[in-house]
Amino acid sequence: MRNTDFSPLYRTAIGFDRMANMLDSLSRTEQVQGGYPPYNIELLEENEYRITMALAGFTEQDLNIQTEQNTLTISGNKNEDTNGRQFLHQGIAARNFERRFQLADHVRVDSARLENGLLHVDLVREIPEAMKPRNIQIQSQSIQKDSPKTIEGERQNVA
Repeated sequence: MRNTDFSPLYRTAIGFDRMANMLDSLSRTEQVQGGYPPYNIELLEENEYRITMALAGFTEQDLNIQTEQNTLTISGNKNEDTNGRQFLHQGIAARNFERRFQLADHVRVDSARLENGLLHVDLVREIPEAMKPRNIQIQSQSIQKDSPKTIEGERQNVA
């Protein structure tokens, strides 16, 4: 029983429905996807990540990488390649797959490359300037009793 009921969160928290939906879909996705293909997620630097998937036997033409609405989808479609080969044991999995990853806001795919049977997908989080912390300078100004003040663009005398 690994199912979690998020309905109490919907009743008591406002504005967190997106997070609850994401957690709910993640738990369902993990049950459907299983463990194939195996993958790693690495933190390279503060805002750089890498997903590495073990894809023995796949070529670039067999793979499709797509992003849509904060979801990264990596899928592989392996064509049947018999060429008259008869396997006594086939331990290298070459089945079709689709693996989905939920990306945080402002995370984009930077590059993807396939080398030595490993697919490396590099991700970068780019925080917009408007969301970055910034320092606000405090201006000190002595207010004289008889000096005029500007309020909403109009000039008024303070008595």
